[in-house]
Order: sequence, then structure tokens, then C-alpha cells
Amino acid sequence: MCGIVGYTGKQEAAPIMLEGLKRLEYRGYDSAGIVINRDGELSLCKAKGYVDALSEKIGGGSLMKGHTGVGHTRWATHGKPSDENAHPHVSSTGKIALVHNGIIENYQKLREMLIAKGFDFKSETDTEVAVNLIQFYYKGDILKAVSEAARRMEGSYALGIVCEDYPDLLLATRKESPLILGIGKDGNFLASDVAAILTHTRDVCYLADDEIAMITPTDIKIFNCELDEIIREPARIDWDISAAEKGGYEHFMFKEIMEQPEAVRKTLSPRLQNGRVVLDDIILEPDYVNSLKKIYIIGCGSAYHVGIVAKYNIEKLARIPVEAVLASEFRYSSPLADKNTLVICISQSGTTADTIAAMREAKRLGARVLSIVNVVGSVIAAESDDVLYTWAGPEIAVATTKAYSTQLAVTYLIALFLADLRGTITCEDYTAIVGGLSALPAKLEEILQNKENVQYLASIFFNKDNIFFIGRNIDYALTLEASLKLKEISYIHSDAYAAGELKHGTISLIEEGTLVIAMASYFRLIDKTVSNIVEVKSRGAEILTLTTVSGKAHVAHASDEIVLIPDIHEILLPSLAVVPMQLFAYYVALARGCSIDKPRNLAKSVTVE
Repeated sequence: MCGIVGYTGKQEAAPIMLEGLKRLEYRGYDSAGIVINRDGELSLCKAKGYVDALSEKIGGGSLMKGHTGVGHTRWATHGKPSDENAHPHVSSTGKIALVHNGIIENYQKLREMLIAKGFDFKSETDTEVAVNLIQFYYKGDILKAVSEAARRMEGSYALGIVCEDYPDLLLATRKESPLILGIGKDGNFLASDVAAILTHTRDVCYLADDEIAMITPTDIKIFNCELDEIIREPARIDWDISAAEKGGYEHFMFKEIMEQPEAVRKTLSPRLQNGRVVLDDIILEPDYVNSLKKIYIIGCGSAYHVGIVAKYNIEKLARIPVEAVLASEFRYSSPLADKNTLVICISQSGTTADTIAAMREAKRLGARVLSIVNVVGSVIAAESDDVLYTWAGPEIAVATTKAYSTQLAVTYLIALFLADLRGTITCEDYTAIVGGLSALPAKLEEILQNKENVQYLASIFFNKDNIFFIGRNIDYALTLEASLKLKEISYIHSDAYAAGELKHGTISLIEEGTLVIAMASYFRLIDKTVSNIVEVKSRGAEILTLTTVSGKAHVAHASDEIVLIPDIHEILLPSLAVVPMQLFAYYVALARGCSIDKPRNLAKSVTVE
């Protein structure tokens, strides 16, 4: 969602912050701004629109001098996009300024209290409430004021703060919204995402909930909510900044699609040893696994779609009941979870607000939580009982591709591991699936080598206004992700349906020329899927079918166009089938002139409920 970057040190702060904000553009935003503390005097500039508009206002940073400051890209939650509502916000006295990610849920009550105390408000935002609340408590000790204000705020927040009385100081505090602290040679940093500061440092500390950091040019001190100092060892970021740059590709999304073979290889290779699955340092005892009554898989968007594929595969292999649940629904559904329940949380960023809330509810109920995340030290990773990292590297495009593929790869490992512990899989099947996993990166490369065929199909169908996806079993799970990819970047209305449900109402939407994309990779049900294809074709639909090399002969007579993927073990089919659908969405959006990496109204990391 929103982005934060701050700096204090020997260099001019404004150019550093503009550079960092540019690197955070992928998160989605509608305005940007920075504040500089120059020798005890705050200067502020903000603008509706992109960082380029802000940069133009301040001459690329040359018009705002000073060595300490904080900047922000805002995605509107409270108050429409405007210069007034853009961050940073300044207190009524002009003494304190801050930027904020998240939502302060009790802001209205706090606002009324502050108005009664004589504070003025110039914007519609909850952020202005936060800065005036700090001002209310400020009596000369800014650390204490931030601590007192944080105690009063409910909801989620990550705050970067400057105060006129402390010319070389940045403060930071957070709750349920990510913040990292960067340790540099010529100064220190604050950011909501490591990509913002990676050109300057690879040494970072992760701020935890309810902690406050005091950042000076030469030191970083971290305090808990009781203002006791905490000693925290820095972590080293091991991926290169080039991974967060386009590297010659026109769009990040296309680059990340092309990176999937290597990303999946990095996810799988360390965990396949001598023909066996090894789940890092996770210890799942046979007695515990056999005691499981249920597994919940929790996620949002594409992570939820991974969970649906995993449900089919874990139930098939390990014979444990599995329910895939939207994170935003889980904690409000009175879930039946206890010590005999394993909850698998899936999140690329590890900061997804709904997934964090669901995870905490699961833990409250006594369930064990295993998370699948990409970001080391993230909230979900830190609070889970166990964590499996995808090692996908940074994903910049809003529409996920390699994160989905690597998450899917981890769920295969979990399914195999559980099945082996429970004795519900034969040696032959186990060996065949492990072999399929080892071959997966090469087969992904094979699909990408034939991407021109998908590009051609996109050129035929890009002008459709309504597209329907159908499939059965894991093919149905895949249709959900394929439909989401298409709608989120091309803005075409698309829906995904279980093919067997067509006759229960959905088929009434089919008319002459409607495009139906049929997933028919799952060979066990291919004949039933073909029957559904014939149903819609007889009502005037155009049919694009995705199937395997072995399935081509079964679908050819009923299809107008075909996309082929290599044969592989049936549980691994979604990993191959999703790639042509990602490419199709990309090429369709390209043909329609859409903003592919930053689609309208969407943000990369959703850190508010």
C-alpha cells in the first residue's frame, strides 16, 4: 500500500528520499510528499499524482536542503487524493511532522478530543490526528510523546516522525504495518520496504509491533512500549538491487513471469535432498501430524487461490480434511480450530492485514501456525510457529506471478511431507512427484520459450468485454487465478466457474461470441470438461482450451484455439498451466494500453483491513 522512506546523515536528504519513493511506486499510490528538518526548521512539499510531480516541484531535491527528512507515497483511505490530504502532515503548531501507513480506527474520537483542546485540522485524514496527538503529549521529550500517543491509537500504523527541536533525529513506531531500519556508512535510514534503501545499505533491523526507534546519523536505538532499550542484531539482505529493476524488460510483470523457472528452482532445490523432501528446520512429529483433525489454509487474492490448489493436493495425498478460507472471512466465521488444527498462512509480503488478523485468531484458539512468506522478518513470519520462505526475491508488479508460483511449489512440498509422515502415499507416487518437482523449472522454461503463441491468441481476443473461465478440480482452482490476473491488469470483466456448475445458472450468460477459456489439463476429468465445452460452444461461445500434450486429441474437436503445456504429474499441473494464463493476461493488457505494473485502484501490499 503506501510507502515510507526516511534518512538522516551526512548527505542531502531530499534526493535520497525521492530515489527511495521511486522504488516504492510499485506499491500503488495517488500522491507523494517529503518533509525536511533543516537546522530545526521544517520544510514541506507534497503533490497529488506520481513522484515525478513532486520531484519537479523541488528541482529533483535541490530546492529542499537539509540532511534529515522523511517521505511518503499515499494510497487514499481517509480523504480523497489531493495536495491537502497527501503526506507528510504537520501538527497545528508546525513543530512536528510525520508520515503514516495504515488506518487509525479510533481517529474520529481522537479528532473530537483534540478539537476540544484547541487543535485545528486542515485535512480529512487520520494521519493528521496522529501528528496532533503526538503534539498534544509533547512536553519537550519527543520519545515519551510518541509512546503516549501510540498507546491511544487503535488500528494499524507505521509512523515516520520528525520534530523541529531534534534536527538530526528520525523517530519510527509501528503496529501491524511494516517498518525497517537501515544502517549505512554515511547515515541511517527508515523505510517500509527494503527496496527503497537497498542502493545505500544491505544491513537492516526489523521493527516489531509497539516498538519505537530513534534514528540519528550515527546510531539507531530501539525501545519497547515501556521505553526500555532493546538490543537487536541487524540482518543482511542478500538479494541484489538488480532484482528490483526491470533489467531491459518493458514491464516488471513480464520480467517476473520470465523469472519463474529460476524462482521455483530456488524454492525447491534446497528442500529436495537425495530424493526426499526436507522442510528446513521445521519439526512435525508423526504423532502430531496423525492427531490433526483439520488443516485451514488462509490467504487473500492469489495466495487464497494457492490455498485452493493445496486443498485438493493435501487431501488427495495426506488424507487430512482441508479448508481454504479467505483471510478476511476467517476470524469472523467462528472457526473450529484448536490444538489438533494446523493453520497454513500464505502471504507474499508477510504484512497482509487480514492474514495477520486471521493468524492471530488461529493462535488464540490454540492452533499451530505454519506460514509461507517471501519476506524475512515480516510480521507473519515472526509470529508463526513455523515458517517456510519462498526465496522468490522482490516482486515489484502489483499482479503477482512468481510469488504465486513459488507459494504453490511450497504447498507441494508440504503435501508430500505430510503424506509421507502419515503413510498415505506409496513409494512409487512419492518418487514420481519428487521427480516432477525436480523437472518443474525446465518445463516452465519450455513454456516460456513458446510465449509467442500466447501473444498471438491475445491479439485475437484482447477486444472481448466478457470472458469466462471453466475447469474442474485443480483446473477449477487454476481458473480463479487466471481470471484474477486478467481482470486486475486488463480491466476486462472475467469470472471463473466450476465447469459442472454451468448448468445451474451460469450458462445463461453465454451468448454468440462470448470467449470461454477452458482449463482441461486434469486428465482424469478431461472428458467431463469436454462435455461442458460442448455445452457452451453450442450456445455460440468461442473456445480457447488449455490442455496437456496428452490431452490435445481429447479437446481438439471442441476447441477453436488450444494452448499446450508439457505433461507432468497431475498434482503439479497448476504450476505449468498458470504461466500461459499470466502471459495471456499480460499481452491482452498490453494490447489494450493498460498500466500493467500499477493497475488502477490496486496496491501491492494491503496493510489495512
